[in-house]
Amino acid sequence: MTTVTPAVGRTGHTRPTRDTSIDLVRAACLAVVVALHSLMVGISIGAAGPVFENAAEGHDWFIPVSWVVQVMPLFFIVGGFSTRRAYRSARGRGNTPAEFVAGRVQRLLGPAIVMVAVVGAALLIMTLTGVPADMIAEAGFRISQPLWFLGVYVLCQALAPAMIAAHERARRTTLALLGAAVIGVDVASSLGGVGAIAFLNLAFVWLLVQQLGFWLADGTVDALTVRARVMIGVGALAALFAVTLLGIYPGNMYAALNPPSAALVLLGIVQLAGLSLARPWLKRVAAREPVHAVTAWINSRSMTIYLWHMPVLIALAAIALVGAWGGIVPLPEPGSGAWWATRPFWIALAMATTALVALATSRWERRTMPTPTASARRAALAGVAGVLSAVVLLIGGITVLTAIASVILMRVALTASAHPPLGGRTQYQRVMPRAVPTA
Repeated sequence: MTTVTPAVGRTGHTRPTRDTSIDLVRAACLAVVVALHSLMVGISIGAAGPVFENAAEGHDWFIPVSWVVQVMPLFFIVGGFSTRRAYRSARGRGNTPAEFVAGRVQRLLGPAIVMVAVVGAALLIMTLTGVPADMIAEAGFRISQPLWFLGVYVLCQALAPAMIAAHERARRTTLALLGAAVIGVDVASSLGGVGAIAFLNLAFVWLLVQQLGFWLADGTVDALTVRARVMIGVGALAALFAVTLLGIYPGNMYAALNPPSAALVLLGIVQLAGLSLARPWLKRVAAREPVHAVTAWINSRSMTIYLWHMPVLIALAAIALVGAWGGIVPLPEPGSGAWWATRPFWIALAMATTALVALATSRWERRTMPTPTASARRAALAGVAGVLSAVVLLIGGITVLTAIASVILMRVALTASAHPPLGGRTQYQRVMPRAVPTA
């Protein structure tokens, strides 16, 4: 199976066939994220009780590994690729920018509101049953950490029509301005003594990397010679080595994630060049039926998997701690030989459990959505409320109160994104079951 039959929109416009290489890369990135977060889970029982730690943090072995497994730039590149193709298709069908943004907000927040509500309720039950407050806070903090992606991705999708328009009018200037903004923030945060400035790059870095995906989508990157793409990738890699060896940026690419910096842009350029060079091979791999089946299954539940994998890991860690206390399950010291020997089983268990949970909860991602609003004001409100719903969780971690606040903001976003009721009923449309935008 190599292609998908083109679909015809309401105006007779033919939607482009899906790019199977991009679908495969997106699914692989998501699998890497789940596996890596599984590896990072370090649990033990100390003198003062349970200890929950990042098992990869502070270890030299993880620095070179992070250059390979830091796939977030690649994730935003393939997201930019798919977003540009999807937006072009939407415009061909007569959809407005507001409708496009509203539809994206629905796809992202539809499954997110369920997860946050469930986790908030679980934390409330833990509080009422006497679970120690520090354990509850730790669980809420760990679950909230990956949700930066939700807020940033909502922002990128809300600004996508404007950024695509800028790309079409002045692609080089747009890229240069975003690059200057990234470097400016890095310099200001390092010299100005105000570290919080660095978090502005949560917008600038990922908007720039998304913009690289637009360059891939319009064929500009693939049109370069193989030699040119190799030189671009090698040049960016050499620059990344230089700035890390000089101590300008950390060598740990996951440390470079919080807050993001120009180092991740350089890594993104390396990944862009590699992806462009590998796409012919990736398309052949993606055409194999087993690979296609797994890729399609993951992509149809992508946001659900991302949202639920951390609650699954926390739940499995809690079960392991209970088993260790009861003498049922041995709990090797993180980093020990026994710990490493059990990692393949642990990662496989985490991925299988996440898949089962995603299978049970993906109905919220795949369900029929309300017709997106055509109002630019309501779409903007939806985007702002959606971003704020994630910011609340990132600032305070997930607690009962922040979960309530986030759910309210998500509800505001989803309400604003929907078409107003007509005749007492809201109109509905069927959307593709993709939370992370696809072509």
